[in-house]
Amino acid sequence: MYIQINTDHNIEGHQALNAQVSGVVESALSRFSDDITRVEVHLSDVNSNKKGGDDDMRCMIEARIKGRQPIAITHQAATVDQVVDGAVDKLVSLIETTLGRQQHQKRNRTDPLSPEEELPEQS
Repeated sequence: MYIQINTDHNIEGHQALNAQVSGVVESALSRFSDDITRVEVHLSDVNSNKKGGDDDMRCMIEARIKGRQPIAITHQAATVDQVVDGAVDKLVSLIETTLGRQQHQKRNRTDPLSPEEELPEQS
C-alpha cells in the first residue's frame, strides 16, 4: 500500500509530519493492506493563520481499493493530530462497510458461479 501525504502552503510538510501521518494511516489500515493499493492524504488549514478557529484543520483521504472506484472522506478538527485521527477513523468505517457489503453479496449470490469463480474441488 502506497501512502502519499500532501499539504497546502499553510502547513509545513516536513519529514516528521509525513512519517507521523503515514504511521497513523498504515497502522489503521494494515488489516486492509491486501485490498488497498494507494492512499492519498491531503492536509490543509482552512482559515490559514489569519483567522484561527476551532475546526480550521481539514483532512481529506482518498483510498483506492482493488477492483473498485476510489473512496474519499473529509474531516475537520482543531489540530493536525485530531484531524488525521478523525479522518482515519471515518475511512476505516467506510472501508469496513464497503468490503463487508462486497463479501455479503458474494456469499448471498443466487446466480450460478462462472468457471473462474467456482470453488476448487476437494479430493
